[in-house]
Amino acid sequence: MKRKMKNGFSLIELVIVVVIIGIIGAIAIPRMSRGASGASDAALSANLSVLRSAVDLYTTEHGGTSPSVVTIADQLTQYTNDAGGTSATKTATHIYGPYLRSVPTNPVGTFKGQSGIAAASAATVGWIYVAASGSIAANAGALEADAKGKLYTAY
Repeated sequence: MKRKMKNGFSLIELVIVVVIIGIIGAIAIPRMSRGASGASDAALSANLSVLRSAVDLYTTEHGGTSPSVVTIADQLTQYTNDAGGTSATKTATHIYGPYLRSVPTNPVGTFKGQSGIAAASAATVGWIYVAASGSIAANAGALEADAKGKLYTAY
């Protein structure tokens, strides 16, 4: 008498496969989420480096005068004259800059996605700028920090 062979997987084989997939998922998901936050932290460092370099170059070309808090975005993204006046096109007097194509957005924290520059925090402000020292930092909550505990405002 011939026995019929059943094709397919047994219940135990299916349970083992599901458990293995669960273990792999438990390992992979935290690693991927850490990678995403690490990318935001790296983007913050890069954006701050670009902004700080632009402010430093502006200050150097303008005889030690830092950009104004009120007009810093225009002064960094347009042509400027000796006094810091701006023009969308290069002229005989507007010979400096532009130092940036556009102001980058803040990639982290409460104000993520904002590109405004101001002396104090506001809804559309991504960067806090101090004209007296020429320093620029991320606009973030007082306790917002990266995965290692470093405050975003201290980058």
